[in-house]
Amino acid sequence: MQQRQSTLSLVIIAMFAALTAIGAFIKVPLPVVPFTLQIVFVFLAGCLLGRRNGLLSQLVYICIGLIGLPVFTQGGGITYVLQPTFGFLIGFAMAAFVVGWMLEKVEAPTKKHFIGANVVGLFLIYAVAVPYLYVSLNFWLDVKTSWSHILVVGFLNSIVADFCLAILSALLAQRLYPVFRTARALKIVRIEQEHI
Repeated sequence: MQQRQSTLSLVIIAMFAALTAIGAFIKVPLPVVPFTLQIVFVFLAGCLLGRRNGLLSQLVYICIGLIGLPVFTQGGGITYVLQPTFGFLIGFAMAAFVVGWMLEKVEAPTKKHFIGANVVGLFLIYAVAVPYLYVSLNFWLDVKTSWSHILVVGFLNSIVADFCLAILSALLAQRLYPVFRTARALKIVRIEQEHI
């Protein structure tokens, strides 16, 4: 039974990694930083899978891209760490963990908890991605860029749309949460019973 639950967890982690990859190709081209739907699946991973599996789903996605599969918005490979937008990928993993952690601390999360966790996750993503964008362009890519330009292309161009997606993801997650929570609870109960 424990093996079956572990297999289910792996399948769900892989599924959310794949969804994040799909979200990379649903995009609106913008200067430097394209707008994508990846963030929706990052939030759903954190909300529905919890901190551990939510984080793992994003780490799987990142690792698959770094080994060479073209799952990122502009391809893949280990050199992708030099891309200006790689900071967003780091932020995705951190956000999935923090969103899951915040919701796990609440016994019965409500709409405001889901929205609050996603908004925190959103600003965490930008807190990592925007400085990474600045450092990437100005130092190893040698494209001299001001902070004001970075704030426009890396923050202002997409924050409103991403904020709306954070709210919509929270509302969707609230609907789906009972199903995923029941599955996680059954897994814990079965593991405890096997150790008695």
